[in-house]
Amino acid sequence: MGIIRKALASRPVSVLASPHSIDHYLEQVHPMLAAENVRAKVVGVVRETGDASTVVLRPNGAWNGFVPGQHVQFGVEVEGIRKIRCFSVSSSRAAKNGTFSVSVKAHPDGYVSQFLHREMQPGAIIFLSQAEGEFVLPTVVPDNLLLISGGSGITPVMSMLRTLRDTGHTGGVTFLHYARSRDDEMFSPELDAIAAEPDVTIARVYTRAPLDGAELKGRFVIDHLKHLGIDPRETLTYVCGPAGLIATVRDTYEELGAADQLRLEYFKVPSIDIDAADATGTLTFDDAVAEVANSGDTILVQAEAAGLTPDFGCRMGVCNTCAVKKNSGAVRHIVSGEITANTDETIKICVQVPIGDVSVAL
Repeated sequence: MGIIRKALASRPVSVLASPHSIDHYLEQVHPMLAAENVRAKVVGVVRETGDASTVVLRPNGAWNGFVPGQHVQFGVEVEGIRKIRCFSVSSSRAAKNGTFSVSVKAHPDGYVSQFLHREMQPGAIIFLSQAEGEFVLPTVVPDNLLLISGGSGITPVMSMLRTLRDTGHTGGVTFLHYARSRDDEMFSPELDAIAAEPDVTIARVYTRAPLDGAELKGRFVIDHLKHLGIDPRETLTYVCGPAGLIATVRDTYEELGAADQLRLEYFKVPSIDIDAADATGTLTFDDAVAEVANSGDTILVQAEAAGLTPDFGCRMGVCNTCAVKKNSGAVRHIVSGEITANTDETIKICVQVPIGDVSVAL
């Protein structure tokens, strides 16, 4: 099948199929047929909590697999409208049945996450990207590893933990997870089981409803690591979760001189101070021949407020769906704080705030 797919994706076939792609014709035969486009059939839906679900997917042959920690762009069609969001893979890479899973918490304003949790059924066809992202384990995993997650940020590190377990990793792994309560925690039964395995330490902190006798309480502090016997300067650490958790962990590691041991993945970008001093000037949408006074919010939010409908996916700077060309001006990245002022550079407008006068190709 690989040879056939390669032939179908070749330039001669592309020329014959023009102006459409070969996949346009193949999907008329069956929605899972494709030479290049990744599709997957939903084979199971598991309710993890009252507002979170796992979707088990069987991808077509165009799928190249994933590395634990990566995400996919996940598209569903409802009433003829395709909506795309980014979700992290939560399953083990070592699974042998040809499936993989994404696990998602339904957010009040999240159209796709709400649909996935409340209405997704086996048999549905999902439009996918190839797996993306650099928040991944090294090829050679060190003997000491710390995984920290908060809320729905558990999904990519759960993929790491499951893969390490299933591939026979013999080094020490500590998994520190923060959730509001056990009822809000995904994968609780499996975490209970993994906690009984050798060389794995599972520590869960319930910030709003701590269990009686809990050794760790409240939000992340350095004492939690000390209690677990973790030296950040000697321990490769992955952290995924909301901006507050990541900022605290990052500051702690920087104060200890351990920043080089830290790998970060945001599941919710930091809130924006719309009263910031750089909320001046004019934001110009060149293609739409429109301009607005810079409010200090992200370019995506300002574009939507102006009545434009730019493409977007994750709204967290993870995928590239919202990437457009900035024709002129300076922008600030709301996560890293980095300011760039290059002309004709491509930016992700969901995480860039204009500083002064800025024009973009929208």
